[in-house]
Amino acid sequence: MQRHLILEDGTTFVGEGFGAPATTFGEIVFQTAMTGYQESITNPIYDGQMIVFAMPVVGADGIHAEAYESVKPTIRGMVVHDLAEISTNRQRRMSLDRFLKQNNIPGLCQVDTRQLIRHLRESGPQKATIVDYVDDHARDQLAATVLTKQQVQNTATPKAYANPGRGYHIVVIDFGLKHGILRMLGDYDSNVSVLPYTTSVEEVLTLDPDGIVLSSGPGDPNSLPESVFTLIRVLQTKAPMLGIGLGHELFAMANGATLNPLVAEYHGMNHPIQEIISQEIFYAMQGRGYVVDDQTVDRKKMFVTHRDLVDQSIQGLRHRDYPAFSVQFFPDGAPGPIEPNVIFADFFETVADYVEQYN
Repeated sequence: MQRHLILEDGTTFVGEGFGAPATTFGEIVFQTAMTGYQESITNPIYDGQMIVFAMPVVGADGIHAEAYESVKPTIRGMVVHDLAEISTNRQRRMSLDRFLKQNNIPGLCQVDTRQLIRHLRESGPQKATIVDYVDDHARDQLAATVLTKQQVQNTATPKAYANPGRGYHIVVIDFGLKHGILRMLGDYDSNVSVLPYTTSVEEVLTLDPDGIVLSSGPGDPNSLPESVFTLIRVLQTKAPMLGIGLGHELFAMANGATLNPLVAEYHGMNHPIQEIISQEIFYAMQGRGYVVDDQTVDRKKMFVTHRDLVDQSIQGLRHRDYPAFSVQFFPDGAPGPIEPNVIFADFFETVADYVEQYN
């Protein structure tokens, strides 16, 4: 069935519908990764967004149990050039088309995604809708749509839960936690307690954590309450801390830095990152719409540990006085290169030193 994508600026694209036949609204962004579409569409950072995939053929791997980044996807739509219906992947359990239908998510294929991505790269993220017909009513509905800023509230856990292990006790503050982070903590046999971002300092310290992780998540960091920044400022003095993605941005803001929105959001796994101290270069997965303003980082409090070699943006920060640091990219490699896994090794080395010193 022929369906249409309408952008907020009036640009339209025609394609063939797949997935759910629903009408949808959301912010549209593009993803340049050549693999890992299932990880992307189930990643909570895309809550309320439509994803355009630069990968020309999507769907050949189907859907399988090992590639979920959340229990339920919360994207609003998916746009691809070519939808693969045939797969030789032995792990395939379900087609992408069926998966989207079950989750009431519409898709659009046979779209000129190169042209669409070039357009979005210049215009930046904007509202969009997938509809059956292009008419004044569809355009008026799109213009009247107000997108939510409650993405963290939509994706973060409302109640604490455990992911038991026999190693160090790690508390994760959930801002829209992806499963890849839990997998990496599990690789170190961590005894993990996941807490909602509304938790108090007392609730965290009562658990006597050996380390604290500020998870990745969706949305605008500026929309979160001041209590989140107070929580970070106190907890960074109590135990080793690692911020990832949104957690990195919140860590920077809690220590006085400000953020700038990107003209075109960065979503891909081919970003070259350089560690400043060693000059080592590796590639990492990114999914961000903001960047820490270099001029607002208080060098008496923090120093830069990593930079993106494409635009020289800050990709890592470390506190000078406390065992706390953060990275903008995703070190769990789900999807993406595994070289950044070393960030978790650094974190657990810090945790081990802390435990040895204070226990």
